[in-house]
Amino acid sequence: MTKMKLQSLRQTWEARVADFRASGQSGAAWCTAKGLKPHQLSYWLHKFPPHESLPAASPHTDWVSFEWEHAPSETTTPLLIRVGQAVIEVMPGFNPTLLTDVVRALSS
Repeated sequence: MTKMKLQSLRQTWEARVADFRASGQSGAAWCTAKGLKPHQLSYWLHKFPPHESLPAASPHTDWVSFEWEHAPSETTTPLLIRVGQAVIEVMPGFNPTLLTDVVRALSS
């Protein structure tokens, strides 16, 4: 096949693929209506992925300013640590050194 014929075939199928995607029909129904074979459509669908037919995105990006303040929750749930029969409630802002000493003392 000559380069001109290949280019013509590609343009024909590019238009057909666009028509199929716009139709909303199943591949089989669209092919039956157009007198084409489903495997041909399948082949050309892979040649023309959907993103190729979309316009190129603008390289310009608009940024939006956003400020967020994390307010401490009024209802904090404690972390419960069980060591043997003892249960320790650990709240935010706890002293890690003290917790370590308490757990060691309860474990011995």
